Amino acid sequence: MTETIRTGASAGGAGQPATPSGVSPKGLKGGQLGLLAVVVLGISTIAPAYTLTSALGPTVNEAGLQLPVIFLIGFIPMILVSLAYRELNADSPDSGTTFTWVTKAFGPWIGWMGGWGLLAANIIVLSNLAGVAVDFFYLFLSQLTGSPELADLADNKPLNVLTCFVFVALAVWVSYRGLHTTKVVQYSLVGFQLLVLGLFVAMAFANWSTSETAIPFSWDWFDVTKIETFGQIAAGISLSIFVYWGWDVCLTVNEETANGKKTAGVAGTLTAVIVLAIYLLVSIATMMFAGVGDTGNGLNNAENHENIFTALASPIMGPFAILMSLAVLSSSAASLQSTFMSPSRSLLAMAHYEALPEPFSRVSRKFATPGYATVAAGILSAGFYAVMHVLSENVLNDTILALGLMICFYYGLTAIACAWYFRNSVFSSLRNFVLRFLCPVLGGVGLFVVFFQTAVDSLAPEFGSGSEVFGVGLVFVLGVGILALGAVFMLVMSRLRPRFFRGETLKQDTPALVVPE
Repeated sequence: MTETIRTGASAGGAGQPATPSGVSPKGLKGGQLGLLAVVVLGISTIAPAYTLTSALGPTVNEAGLQLPVIFLIGFIPMILVSLAYRELNADSPDSGTTFTWVTKAFGPWIGWMGGWGLLAANIIVLSNLAGVAVDFFYLFLSQLTGSPELADLADNKPLNVLTCFVFVALAVWVSYRGLHTTKVVQYSLVGFQLLVLGLFVAMAFANWSTSETAIPFSWDWFDVTKIETFGQIAAGISLSIFVYWGWDVCLTVNEETANGKKTAGVAGTLTAVIVLAIYLLVSIATMMFAGVGDTGNGLNNAENHENIFTALASPIMGPFAILMSLAVLSSSAASLQSTFMSPSRSLLAMAHYEALPEPFSRVSRKFATPGYATVAAGILSAGFYAVMHVLSENVLNDTILALGLMICFYYGLTAIACAWYFRNSVFSSLRNFVLRFLCPVLGGVGLFVVFFQTAVDSLAPEFGSGSEVFGVGLVFVLGVGILALGAVFMLVMSRLRPRFFRGETLKQDTPALVVPE
């Protein structure tokens, strides 16, 4: 049994004093990651190949030919929120990120719900990642052996769930062993993924005119006025937000990064910009080759929605299609592993400050990782996937839409918390006004508008896959229902762990009026 270190805010983080900003160390090993490693970790978590094969179809279904402009619009709140994260990280670098910063700005109750939103989003996406990994694992075996029937094994629900459990277990094992093992895995998998995406884009541009559903490039694809309703914009942005989500893992590892106050924030913003460039190239190339029709290779063909690259890899890449299957498999597997960084460290921070039961605060002495929290996150994500696979006929689409709600909630809350936390210094300089007030407020308000619009729309059973629970759309049940469930757990924790909710372990405060470097 690996020996563990138990940390706690009341003990000053295993005997280590709290910083002037009120946060305290949790037993994690600092200085393990540099800027490149953190950016690679961020790209891995976003997982461009996996994300696009899952979200490209649903996003085109909402936005049509305006897919590129939707990606650009969805990027705006992301970059604004990333600037808010950078400011908060420079003041209080803490692995709890949203939970810690929102608590410091608004107090323990709202902070706890912010942490819950982050945890829920990560558990949902971990199950989704595992599902994509399973699908492409059997597709890859089918292409490798020339046996089409192997691809159909993914439709066998018991086998599908069992394979999912194996993938989750492997990801937990790598995450538990620490950042050194993680870096070795991520450099190879992310590099391969980006190489294959580059090949896919090049071949799509080269061969687009040979496709029966091809359409020529048009600058009208960047014209937002051609989208008919705001509901379409909100749904499209909600889905595009999903495709950018994951850069905040760069901030989650701030306590383990060299010069974490600066490096983690820069890495988060840089990751978002790199991913935007990748998405625009892939989306334009794919639209030109496949078009947006609802037949054949068309991106609006419902049969293609769940895994776009499954449908388009062969027409575009020919004999090299197997590389795309392997790229999506490696992308989802790599992201499955790297994504564990966020919930495990959030659980660690919440327990460290006594907002969750003490076992979650245990850190492995040998690997310097939140071992108990990592295993718990794996069990929760695997269980969620098993339940969703039974309830929903289109598990990927529904979880993506619900995930968009979760992301809007906790990203928006963190951005607003930034403006409030720094309220005493926002008018001390133009730089502070823009980065600590204007950008966070615009980003946060924009995300909450999308959150409420999508929540209202998702009440209807026909929203998403059409699955429902007692007449209410499954997307609403997942998105809003899980947040409501969090409020119930919060009340339970307030009875079991009252010191946090009394503000004794992590205090609400306001920083001094200072201008950062």
